[in-house]
Amino acid sequence: NPDEFYVFKPSLKKKKYPVIRKSLGNKSTKLIYSKNKNFDQSVQTIDLDQKEREKFSITDEEIISLSRFGFIIENHYEKPMDIEWAKDGIDGKLYIVQARPITVMHNQDQKLNNYHIKSKGKILATGRSVGYGVGIGRAKIIHRLEDMFLIDEGDILVTNHTDPNWEPIMKKTSAIITNKGGRTCHAAIIARELGIPAIVGCIDATENIQDESTISVSCAEGDQGFVYEGSIEYEKTVKNIKSLPKIDTKIMLNIGNPDRAFYFSNIPNEGVGLARIEFIINRMIGIHPNAIVNSQGLNNELKTKIEELSSGYENPKEFYISKLAEGISTIAAAFYPKPVIVRLSDFKSNEYASLLGGNTFEP
Repeated sequence: NPDEFYVFKPSLKKKKYPVIRKSLGNKSTKLIYSKNKNFDQSVQTIDLDQKEREKFSITDEEIISLSRFGFIIENHYEKPMDIEWAKDGIDGKLYIVQARPITVMHNQDQKLNNYHIKSKGKILATGRSVGYGVGIGRAKIIHRLEDMFLIDEGDILVTNHTDPNWEPIMKKTSAIITNKGGRTCHAAIIARELGIPAIVGCIDATENIQDESTISVSCAEGDQGFVYEGSIEYEKTVKNIKSLPKIDTKIMLNIGNPDRAFYFSNIPNEGVGLARIEFIINRMIGIHPNAIVNSQGLNNELKTKIEELSSGYENPKEFYISKLAEGISTIAAAFYPKPVIVRLSDFKSNEYASLLGGNTFEP
């Protein structure tokens, strides 16, 4: 399950720092060069230790270099492109190995779907959400291609990972769940093409979900997708943006969740009148600020949890600052070049207390 990096093209054009978001993936293996018995160079797959998993796979400089390559390729073909790259294990250089046009483009019909979830069951698994929507059906755990005859129309496919041979059964499903993969894996690409929700990189979905049980897949709550036990209750509304009348009043939006910023930016608006920092602290950071600056007084269990949450960053303080900047940057990028007004935190003691380490510092 790979790391993810979001880059803002207008900043890249202006030669300003363009990385607006970084997400650490659970990277379990890597490919390395190794000498075989005949002393020829070959490729070997090895497991990563915990220390390597907790580091980002490439540096900020490499993210920016790859972004520049991507920008050049998109300009050449004059369309959005799906680009694959590799970092060579011998010379350490970045190489572009493939580029093809993106097959699925969103919001072409100018219709905006909105899902309001009214009730939820027990969370069985979480991962990266792909697409936007809700899928409810019977879980079918499939480990081998030979068992694909077990999938019926409307079932939810639960598996370790998929490849092109699985496509005939994927077309019958109402949702897809995989243990492995990121937003550019095979299951994610096919789900986008079919217009069905998918949750990838769940790690333990095949263990936690019961075969033949009714489950709900929610890709309507942001970047994180949720698999719920049973059938959830939800309401779907569809708005045709083209049919909305033009009005003189300049309406700005209130945004609290950076995960949904790009979705809400499709609604006619004049920018963001209120971007709420406390929502970013709660959703993207989750640690009490005093627990970061006064960590000496914390017990070992709390210290370990804070270190785990801030993996990939130099230290917890750097994690807090970076994630706050990333949350604000994501909202600003989604609505660019319209104005975004950021309000400083108005967290109250009881709200701060719910953060990790909060009970130590709040009455």
